[in-house]
Amino acid sequence: MPTRARTYQGSFVNLEKLFQPIRQGMLAVDAIAEARLRSRASLVRRIAEHILLGGGKRLRPALVLLSSGALGYRGTAHYALAAVVEFIHTATLLHDDVVDDSTLRRGRQTANTIFGNASSILVGDFFYSRAFEIMVEVGEMRVMQALSEATSVIAEGEVLQLMNCHNADIGESEYLDIICCKTAKFFEAAARIGAILGKVSPEIERCMADYGRHLGVAFQLIDDVLDYSGVESEIGKRLGDDLAEGKPTLPLIHVLQNGAPEQKTCVRRAIETSGRGDFGKVLSAVRASGALAYARQKAEAEAGLAAAAIESLPASPCKDSLLEFPRFAVTRDF
Repeated sequence: MPTRARTYQGSFVNLEKLFQPIRQGMLAVDAIAEARLRSRASLVRRIAEHILLGGGKRLRPALVLLSSGALGYRGTAHYALAAVVEFIHTATLLHDDVVDDSTLRRGRQTANTIFGNASSILVGDFFYSRAFEIMVEVGEMRVMQALSEATSVIAEGEVLQLMNCHNADIGESEYLDIICCKTAKFFEAAARIGAILGKVSPEIERCMADYGRHLGVAFQLIDDVLDYSGVESEIGKRLGDDLAEGKPTLPLIHVLQNGAPEQKTCVRRAIETSGRGDFGKVLSAVRASGALAYARQKAEAEAGLAAAAIESLPASPCKDSLLEFPRFAVTRDF
């Protein structure tokens, strides 16, 4: 596989266009999700509808379908596994919002704000249970191994992030390790599923895993950027939420390592005290120090590596969409 990374510059990528090769497939995924969310507990349906109808981008299930299509899979198991991926992701969102005490996601009140923490945690557990139930029915042992490993790594990443809240001494490499665990690992697993179903060579499977991992890192780094540069109505959360939770994301780490003394002092105090009251000063420091440009440059480099990892796949509409996904990750504004 080529190692030279693509560069990504230019206009925003239309997400609907990227989904074009899998439009019908995503409807099949929706039908499976709808059927598997039936429960005697009405609260399950209410919370499921609240979060699943809340405007999510559904990138991870789309990656399952696109990677399967690009690698020649012709069965139907990828529809069920894409639903599994969406269920696991939804469970993590429900649990994360409780841990972070979040009140807003995708521009709407979080489930824990409306229904309470206990309900959100229990319904998150329901999503996990349904996901593993479907996996067992599909019966692809290597897929189960990939997804069970991913959920373990994600949980570990969330714990590492929690341990580093208010830690103004975290380094860039440590932070990148955390986001590789908590965000990129699931992108990696979603891309690998198509390779496993397509029964490709170990080399191609590794390349798909590399693609997903680099894409996930790029996606998270742009989320970091948008927390200091986005429009609240578009990104669906309050600017500075990460700072309010004491999370030292890459733009803040860059200021701490490269900013002027007064900028470093301001950012350190804000991280250590969850200082939303200092958000204006922190925002000025982030912008003046070039931290946003630096984080975006790192994201673009990861996006280029993602695309380079799959250059040698045979031409197909699904491959075209996979190649454009990294562009979407770094040019989006939500």
